Amino acid sequence: MSSPYEVLKIRDFRLLITARFCITVAIQIQAVAVGWQIYEITKDPLSLGLIGLAEALPSIAVSLYAGHLADVVERKKIIILTLATLLVCSAALLFFTLDIGSFVLAHGAFPIYAVIFLSGIARGFITPALFAFMPQLIPRELFQSAVSWNSTLWETSFIGGAAIGGLLIDLFGLSAAYAIDMTLTAVGLLLAMLIANKPLPEASEEQGIIEKIKMGLQFVFKNQIMLSAISLDLFAVLFGGAVALLPIFANEILQAGKLGFGFLRAAPGIGAVLMALYLTHNPIRKNMGKILLACVAGFGLCMICFALSRNFWLSMGLLIMSGAFDCVSVIIRGTLLQTLTPENMKGRVSAVNNIFIGSSNEIGAFESGVAARLLRVVPSVVFGGAMTLLVVAITAWKAPSLRKLQNVK
Repeated sequence: MSSPYEVLKIRDFRLLITARFCITVAIQIQAVAVGWQIYEITKDPLSLGLIGLAEALPSIAVSLYAGHLADVVERKKIIILTLATLLVCSAALLFFTLDIGSFVLAHGAFPIYAVIFLSGIARGFITPALFAFMPQLIPRELFQSAVSWNSTLWETSFIGGAAIGGLLIDLFGLSAAYAIDMTLTAVGLLLAMLIANKPLPEASEEQGIIEKIKMGLQFVFKNQIMLSAISLDLFAVLFGGAVALLPIFANEILQAGKLGFGFLRAAPGIGAVLMALYLTHNPIRKNMGKILLACVAGFGLCMICFALSRNFWLSMGLLIMSGAFDCVSVIIRGTLLQTLTPENMKGRVSAVNNIFIGSSNEIGAFESGVAARLLRVVPSVVFGGAMTLLVVAITAWKAPSLRKLQNVK
């Protein structure tokens, strides 16, 4: 059995996860800042949901082509170009907060949504490229360890980014938050440039873009284990999340203010990073399917209890638990995708996963905003948690191969 630290001895893997760490911290700072800025401008929960929609729609629109591109173009080139685009977006958001650029927001938040739309396009391209590039840097037997470390660093950056974002806004204002966002994005870009170029794996047999994309879709939809795991997370995140509504919970329900909002935003990451560290040293070796189903159900229960809580610390605790449950799901799904997918299809399969999972966070944010407008904030989150439990029950019934899954090698 290899050491859990073996994968960290690989220089290019260290550079990649460090670059991703910086970028994720920057994205989280930006998300906190944009959420707070939009809320201050509009005072409307639906406007918070529209942030997610503005990012998800372009990401979904380009995902399948982006997945194809990640299988036929050097993945590092795609990563560099998309990070440069994210840097431009960060600079634009900073410009809007300065005296010389504040006039842009004189008529509302539309320019912010436009920048988020552009960043959504960039994220649609970078996700399959990163997913497909990582296994080129490490041997196959270290895949699960790499996924665990990648998740640990991602969750740590989520915690840091959200908390730092809340602190920066509270102490120094939006301009400082966006300036740090831009700086960290630039650092991530420089680190990614230091990674060695890797040749593409041998091309798959399909000819033409349409045929290649079609084969990627068929690969996912014909694999019951992979499809059910992705679908489970899709509907759990779509209905069960409450992140988009945290400004309202922090301000109006828990009376926690800006700083409390930052910590509530970071709370799921606290649980996730603790769970990721545990799984790094104690990987799941049996009953993988049952554990996945149980953890998604636990996530749904946490969301229901969070919606009903009126105590800040209890709410924090419930969000921490939800993050721990979600982390198990992320690591299991990531291991399944990396292990079951051929090298020359990883970009396309990741693109399908991104449509199902990556964009479901943003679509879920929109759903949360619409549900909050129709049902009010608390009932909408209770409804989402209940729907998550229903999805788990249906998946366990309809996907016996996932329910009986022990492990993958």
